Amino acid sequence: MFSLFYGLWKYVFTKDEFRVLILGVDKAGKTTLLEKLKSIYLKGGGLPPDRVVPTVGLNIGRIEDANAKLVFWDLGGQVGLRAIWEKYYEEAHAIMYVIDAATASSFEDAKSALEKVIRHEHLRGAPLLIVANKQDLPGVINDEELAKFLNLKELDERPYMFQAVSAYDGRGIKSGIDWLVEQMEKCKRTETLRARAGVAGQI
Repeated sequence: MFSLFYGLWKYVFTKDEFRVLILGVDKAGKTTLLEKLKSIYLKGGGLPPDRVVPTVGLNIGRIEDANAKLVFWDLGGQVGLRAIWEKYYEEAHAIMYVIDAATASSFEDAKSALEKVIRHEHLRGAPLLIVANKQDLPGVINDEELAKFLNLKELDERPYMFQAVSAYDGRGIKSGIDWLVEQMEKCKRTETLRARAGVAGQI
């Protein structure tokens, strides 16, 4: 009887934990976005934009919303650091890919790096949130314009969404996270990772 009630309690009150990669080329605003996420969900817990420095390696951030716990892995986007991205693919539930939508000169590099990400077998089926960042700046393009420019051909096998965001003032972030959590909760990849974790726990 105890095990029945414990199982019910765990089902009702224990939140799923999801691991999300934050990827993108250098200066896309990934770490600023992570810090803004913290400030939104942790009530002022993140650094202000003027104190954010470029990531060399990995930053980890944790937040909690009404339905889930999220662990974010923010990986450096410099060309020499992108080789380490794939070390984190296999354990990730989803991807946030951040693009500086105010700097057209970065679009081709961002597109090329993203195409390599979505082709990787260890990210098959992972929900993908493509973030058109820096919406607070003049000359920025919105999410629909970015989607047309990228013209990605290999997205049919996974849930994906383009989201216009400002990591500076926070606009669009919560909508993107809500969508990402919804997708992770119901996608087959989550079931696979959950089953793998269960097997590993029995060894």
